[in-house]
Amino acid sequence: MAKSVTEALNARRSTRAFLSAPIEREKLDAVLEAAARTPSWANSQPWEVFVAAGGALDRIRKAYGEKYAQKAKSAPETPRPAQWTEAAVQRREQLQAGMVRDCGEAYKQFGELNKAMFHAPAVIYICMDKVLSEWSLYDIGAYTQSVMLAADEQGLATIPAVTLVLFPDVLKQELKIPESLKLTIGIAIGYADKANGINNFVSGRKTLEETVRYFE
Repeated sequence: MAKSVTEALNARRSTRAFLSAPIEREKLDAVLEAAARTPSWANSQPWEVFVAAGGALDRIRKAYGEKYAQKAKSAPETPRPAQWTEAAVQRREQLQAGMVRDCGEAYKQFGELNKAMFHAPAVIYICMDKVLSEWSLYDIGAYTQSVMLAADEQGLATIPAVTLVLFPDVLKQELKIPESLKLTIGIAIGYADKANGINNFVSGRKTLEETVRYFE
């Protein structure tokens, strides 16, 4: 039985360790077909999607490993925040504390799993034309959410992560991404390794009282 939207939202989580089993092409196609229904400003549909799997992802992972070994400076094309709010800093600290609490010794894998692209069998890279503005980046965010919810329906796990797009030069060469496009985010996708304790953690969320203000 298909999940309701609310059930899918509650079920989705960031998976940090995947099985090596490849994803069936029909499942990937179903995810991306569903995500294509994402709304966008003036129906501009700014997303340009590149999927890396198999040998292509192996070469990307190896090239990233060489970058890490060389202590190369990362250069994501969607820049990191210049600073965080005090509340955001507190939530990041709570995130780390929660992972240590819920994952135990498995938490020690955190850094290496990030560098290994979580051992995912595929990564969906989402790009947009460089001439577009932040409004299109908003549309990309909506598309990313659609991908992750559609993946859950297919029994697939996901995690969006900046570590997946740290070295655009590697990605653009391997995936033949035109220079006219900007890499915005990557989504690792596959089957969750449920035996790995790193996946025990589920992050909390702010309450409605903390986020919503009603005026009548």
